[in-house]
Amino acid sequence: MSFHPLMVYDSEHFHKSERGRLDEGKPFEFTRERRAILDDMLTKYPPDQKRSAVLGALYLVQEQEGYLTASGMRHVAGILGMTAAEVDDVATYYVMFFKERVGKYVFQVCRTLSCALGGAERVTEALSEKLGIKPGETDPSGLFTLLEFECLGACDRAPVVMVNNEHWHERVTPESCSTLVDDIKTRGAAAVSGCYLKVER
Repeated sequence: MSFHPLMVYDSEHFHKSERGRLDEGKPFEFTRERRAILDDMLTKYPPDQKRSAVLGALYLVQEQEGYLTASGMRHVAGILGMTAAEVDDVATYYVMFFKERVGKYVFQVCRTLSCALGGAERVTEALSEKLGIKPGETDPSGLFTLLEFECLGACDRAPVVMVNNEHWHERVTPESCSTLVDDIKTRGAAAVSGCYLKVER
């Protein structure tokens, strides 16, 4: 007789990680301009601490490819003296890194408490209806992707929608979502607000 519980290791009871492998992508190498930016970044750290530039390096990969690929992350690992697994750990932890192809414009709707209380769920629903996609999807044209995010740090201006990790739209309403989408279709990047300190009315 044993006091230890019976452990059943089968597909029904055994937990399997949901973490998948990133798209391999084409062989990656930084452009000359982006490598120069990374090299300048590396001068800010002691030579034995160059792995501290991993976030900046991953942003440069995403900027160049549009999303993170396994090939791009291995390239970063080689430059920074890290293993590919260590770079992958960083990349998969942060939500601002895209792990698959996204549209030209990525709507990132904050869903944390202040934004949730301000109606973020209705904003997501309005964008979803306007674009004809669910959160996590890209529209057939490849122009828009819709994502839900955790706190974007502008609780006093909730609900907030960030576009492409950079441009903020504050105090968004379900009604203003349709205008924002149409404006981006018409004017492109000129339609996004830019500075998060600019309170839109």
